[in-house]
Amino acid sequence: MSLSAATAVIGAGTMGTALMSGWIKSGLLRPENIVAVDVDPQRRRVVQEQLGVTVTDSLAEAIPGAEIVVIAVKPYTVGALLPELKKVLPAGSLVISIAAGIPLSKLETGLGEDAAVIRAMPNTPCTIMEAATGLSAGKKVTVAQKETALRLFRAVGIAHLVPETLLDAVTGLSGSGPAYVFLFIEGLISGGIQAGLPAAVARDLAAQTVLGAARLVLAAEGKHVAQLRDEVTTPAGTTAAGLLALEEQAFRAALTKAVLAASARAKELKNQFV
Repeated sequence: MSLSAATAVIGAGTMGTALMSGWIKSGLLRPENIVAVDVDPQRRRVVQEQLGVTVTDSLAEAIPGAEIVVIAVKPYTVGALLPELKKVLPAGSLVISIAAGIPLSKLETGLGEDAAVIRAMPNTPCTIMEAATGLSAGKKVTVAQKETALRLFRAVGIAHLVPETLLDAVTGLSGSGPAYVFLFIEGLISGGIQAGLPAAVARDLAAQTVLGAARLVLAAEGKHVAQLRDEVTTPAGTTAAGLLALEEQAFRAALTKAVLAASARAKELKNQFV
C-alpha cells in the first residue's frame, strides 16, 4: 500500500481516532489522505484539530474516492449503515470493519457479493499503538488486500490473520484481555501495599513488572513461557513461594476460564447480528 492510499474512517470515536492517529504517527498514511466521517460535530472538530484530517458527516463526500473504508461505529448502527455505504462504495475498495460481533456474512450481504471485506478485532491498547489485533478476510479479499490490512494494524501493534471461526477466541483473549491484566496489576499493587510499599511506588513497580515481562515473552520467540518462568524461579526461593500461593488459588485455571467465558459470550452476542 502506498502512502497515498485514500482512506475513509466511518466513526471518529476512541478506536477510530486511535487508528487514524497511529497510521499518521507511523508514517503509513498522511493526514491529507484520510477522511473521517462522524455525525457528531464536536467529534469532527476535535479530530480535525488533533490529526489534521478532512472531516465530514456525509458518506457521499467521503467514500467515492476511497481505496480503504474502515467501519468503526457501534455494532447496533451497522445495519442502517450498510445500505447507505453500498450506494457510494467504489468497486475494488477494501472495507475493514472493527464493529464487534458483526459477522462477515452480514457485512458481505449488506455491501454486495463483490465487496472485499475484512473483520478486525483490535483492543484498547490501540490508543497507544500497542494493539493486539485478529483479522479475518471475506471471500472476495485479495492477497494484496490482506497484506494491506496487516500493514495497517501492525502499524499500531501486532496483528494476525485467523479464520473467522476463531475471532470469538481472539475477543476472549486479546479483546477482553486488557481487563484481566488490569485486575492482575490491581492485585500486585494491593500486595505491594500490604507488604509496606507506598501506593505510588507499588503502582509503578507492578505496571513496569507486567510490561517488562510481556516484552521478554515477545522477545524470546524460541522459548516457551514456562521456561521464562523457570529462569526466575529458584528452588525454595521467594518466587517459588509466590507461585505456590497462586497455584493454590487456581490462578492459571481462572485465567483460562476467563478467556473461555468471554469467548462464549462473544459468540452469544454475535448471534444477535446474524
